[in-house]
Amino acid sequence: MSNDAPSIVEHIFSLYREHGDLEYGERVTITEHCFQCAVFAERAGADETMIATAFLHDIGHFVHGLDEDIAERGIDGCHEEAGAAILQQWFGPEVCEPVRLHVPAKRYLCTTDPDYYATLSPASVLSLQVQGGPFTREACAEFERNPHYQRAIELRRYDEMGKEPGMETPEFDYYRPMLERLIQDADGS
Repeated sequence: MSNDAPSIVEHIFSLYREHGDLEYGERVTITEHCFQCAVFAERAGADETMIATAFLHDIGHFVHGLDEDIAERGIDGCHEEAGAAILQQWFGPEVCEPVRLHVPAKRYLCTTDPDYYATLSPASVLSLQVQGGPFTREACAEFERNPHYQRAIELRRYDEMGKEPGMETPEFDYYRPMLERLIQDADGS
């Protein structure tokens, strides 16, 4: 694959087109979910980096190589780690770290925000169990030491919103320019 931003973005889009129709316990496909998360980030006035991060945050589901029903079988696919690993080839830590931390952010919020757990979908509650459950107070303190933890929490809140069947969202090309800019910024072009 070429190292230029347009080719990289096309590769990312091909992953969505090839694998994005998977359902993973939610009422929407992974692609629908990612588009929705990006829309909610934009509606909230998030910056371009967060909008792109919301769009990309679940790409790990496409590359971890596991079936879509893994949570039901008690398996944690560590999609957040797989996603951050693939994205770090092209994006900086301002994108990759919130992606890597969006599952720990759920665990953190379940401990620190008494109302948060009630916002989780049944599939998210199930995955929380296989991901280790709510954090201990010590794990929360460790999470807060990461300079990207607040962005991960912001991403996590959009993640919980993006589960609306039939919601209209932009097409892939809407996100192309912002992804290309972030790739170019990450490689210094």
